[in-house]
Amino acid sequence: MNRSALKLVVTVVAVALVAWFGWTVFDRIAETKNPAGRQKGPRAVPVEVAPIERGEIELRRTFSGTLEAAAKFVVAPKVSGRIERLTIDLSDAVSRGQVVAELDNAEYVQAVSQAEADLAVARANYSEAKSAAEIASRQLSRVKTLLDRGVASEAQFDTARAEELAKKSRLEVAGAQVTRAEAAVETARIRLGYTRITADWTGGNPQRIVAERFIDEGQTVSANTPLLAIVELDPVIGVIFVTEKDYSRLQAGQYVRLTTDAWPDTRFEGRISRISPIFRQATRQARVELVVDNPDHRLKPGMFVRATITLDRIADAVIVPREAITRRDDRTGVFVVADDGKTVSWREVRTGIREGDRLQVEGSDLAGRVVTLGQQLLDDGSTITIPGEDGRTVSESDSPAGKAADL
Repeated sequence: MNRSALKLVVTVVAVALVAWFGWTVFDRIAETKNPAGRQKGPRAVPVEVAPIERGEIELRRTFSGTLEAAAKFVVAPKVSGRIERLTIDLSDAVSRGQVVAELDNAEYVQAVSQAEADLAVARANYSEAKSAAEIASRQLSRVKTLLDRGVASEAQFDTARAEELAKKSRLEVAGAQVTRAEAAVETARIRLGYTRITADWTGGNPQRIVAERFIDEGQTVSANTPLLAIVELDPVIGVIFVTEKDYSRLQAGQYVRLTTDAWPDTRFEGRISRISPIFRQATRQARVELVVDNPDHRLKPGMFVRATITLDRIADAVIVPREAITRRDDRTGVFVVADDGKTVSWREVRTGIREGDRLQVEGSDLAGRVVTLGQQLLDDGSTITIPGEDGRTVSESDSPAGKAADL
């Protein structure tokens, strides 16, 4: 043992001897001044007590989490072009199908005109091919009549028949070209329509809010470039993470009370909607999602929240103050006050749900009152005095706190 440790031990022993000597002297002086009040046997220990209750108790847990939007839709153009006009801005309300931006459409209008011109040419070619096919059919019919009369030869008939087949083939080609030109016109019109960018989400509320804007008017964007983020704010989703200890007590539909720093005096209500079936390996926690009604849009995605969930509830429980719990020989128990209020008895208990300063306990013969202050001076069967019940005021040195300080 080094010198500093030896010095510390000597100091502690000296202080203990001085305290013991002071207590002995104080006790002797008190007995000398009041010999009539001198007790025989152990002195009564002043304590504070509280009643043992029976009633409902709940196990609550408060988890920290964040809010997320129930749904998020990113508006992006399907074609490239220069942003000519934005019809909405940050925090604006947007209805499903509403036009939110327009691109410069000059090139796309020209493309439609070109496709329509090509269609007109294809239809003209089709009409020409149709007429040629009809003439070839009539020519074949005349040659066949002459062949039947013996005027025309077989070679003339074969030539007329080949001509008819060629004209019909050209007619089919012209028809296919018309179909292709019609498709090209439709495609050009669709691409022209894409220059009017709409917010076409599916499901959820028909109206949402613009959460983010990524571009400005005049910028040139390519296809699928994000322009706006539109979110649904009613309801919002709260996300918390729970450990294995609390995971088994959660189930979909459980009631949740939420508070935020933005609205400290308001309690928001929600329910558990989804519970992840897996735990994250890094944190050993599982994701739990809460659905929170938000009709006035006071809750915003990204806010920090505290979610309080009732994990268990017992309707008829034996409840004592948390301060009444005492450890004796590695056992947990309470000191129960006798009916006459003069002695206490030790009762071993098992603790259960804790709600604030209230604690559920299980054990035998738990009724009446328990000691909440002064237990460190008691044993099973100790004599006690409860200040205020004997009609006199107890001085600070006679109180349980004073006794504990003296010791």
